[in-house]
Amino acid sequence: MTSSRTETKQGGVKGLVFNIQRYSIHDGPGIRTTVFLKGCPLRCKWCSNPESINLSQELMVRESKCDCCGKCIDACTRNAITLCDGHLHIDRLKCDLCLKCIDICSKDVIELSGTYLSVTETMEECSKDEIFYQNSGGGVTLSGGEPLYQPEFTLNVLRECKERALNTAIDTSGFASWQVVETILPYTDLVLFDIKHLDTERHKTATGVNNEIILENLRKIVSQGTSRVWVRIPVIPSFNDSETYISTLSETLGTIPAEKISLLGYHEWGKPKYAALGRDYPLNGCMPPTQEKLESLQKIMQSKGLHVTIGY
Repeated sequence: MTSSRTETKQGGVKGLVFNIQRYSIHDGPGIRTTVFLKGCPLRCKWCSNPESINLSQELMVRESKCDCCGKCIDACTRNAITLCDGHLHIDRLKCDLCLKCIDICSKDVIELSGTYLSVTETMEECSKDEIFYQNSGGGVTLSGGEPLYQPEFTLNVLRECKERALNTAIDTSGFASWQVVETILPYTDLVLFDIKHLDTERHKTATGVNNEIILENLRKIVSQGTSRVWVRIPVIPSFNDSETYISTLSETLGTIPAEKISLLGYHEWGKPKYAALGRDYPLNGCMPPTQEKLESLQKIMQSKGLHVTIGY
């Protein structure tokens, strides 16, 4: 359920990071720095960060920048790059990530997703925003992917944050062993916990994994009482947006006293990333829920006595 494929190099444990977003206001209270880790055990069809799924470095192609000069094709010693009808294609089975294509391209058409960073390197980037944390009540959030999929690196970053008296948060699906969760909780001020669906089979069909351990971990985390918990619900049309389901979900969450619940409407912002990775978008034709729809679901949950927000 968790992976140990965190690299250890000179200087200690290194995590595979695909983005560090500064001045973030959507991943916990205040102004935060969000560290996005690669690797996730789930395969959610609506994932807006498909580059976060695989625990490996990957090439992304931004075709809108390409002028079809062909320099990357000539530079590739594996013959992994072709150009057909104006479209650049990378055979990812042939590619050995030598990165010569990136070096030769002056348009930044091809980019590498995923960089191995030490805890020190990660904290150097996060520390640039410390003044904003102090003035806004913010801090550092580890997201992904799934931060619990790189448990050793996640633990070390959180521990270093607490040594610096920084507020910490993790954004998690909850799909990890309790041993991993229990280890990181003492260093975690806030848990942003995603709930996709209560029904085991529907959950597995949409994400690739069962939800028993997820729901069990949520109850355990809340019962521990050492970390604040915000439950986040991605609202996906025709999957978990019916009034009947939301009513049932409200009753379940009523027995799990999280600090607040957020309804996050499905969006297509990550769709171009699938093309950049050479993958098909799983939810073509799925329309985002309207504001009116989200407000109607919010009212149902509020009628059950729950503190519910729309968005973050």
